[in-house]
Amino acid sequence: MKYKQQKFKRVQISKDVVLKSGLEEVIYKFLYNNNCMFQYEGIKITYFQPEIKKTYTPDFPIDGCFIIETKGAFNSADRKKMKLIKTQNPKLDIRFVFSNAQTRIGKKSKTTYAKWCTMFGFPFHCIQSTKETFPKLWLEEIINKQKEIKKLINIEQTKKLVKALN
Repeated sequence: MKYKQQKFKRVQISKDVVLKSGLEEVIYKFLYNNNCMFQYEGIKITYFQPEIKKTYTPDFPIDGCFIIETKGAFNSADRKKMKLIKTQNPKLDIRFVFSNAQTRIGKKSKTTYAKWCTMFGFPFHCIQSTKETFPKLWLEEIINKQKEIKKLINIEQTKKLVKALN
């Protein structure tokens, strides 16, 4: 799916789901249309800023796979939060989808969002430079992992059924 430049806005997907940006809407529709299992902001992750317990609600936790965080703007507070979360939850696979990963983190900085992600070990995708809403390899990974999960669920259900019949 090719990405079309569009104005981003708040959008209500259902009675219970209100997306906070147009970028979230683009990713939501892409995942939904590709039959990926996810819940928008479906989990909460606890982390600590020195002496303060906080929670982080990822944009798109993909069932059995990884977390997708969408960013138009990636401010200092968000970068600090993501470093803390990664340090305190090293097994989490958090990936970013940026409107433009070539944006600098500050007016005087030479560091871009892309360089920051590389420095701190976060996979990322740039819609602006690739002209694609979502990376094909990530989608393939989601589909393959979720197929495996479905197989395992079917095997477990079959075992329970056989056991119940005996």
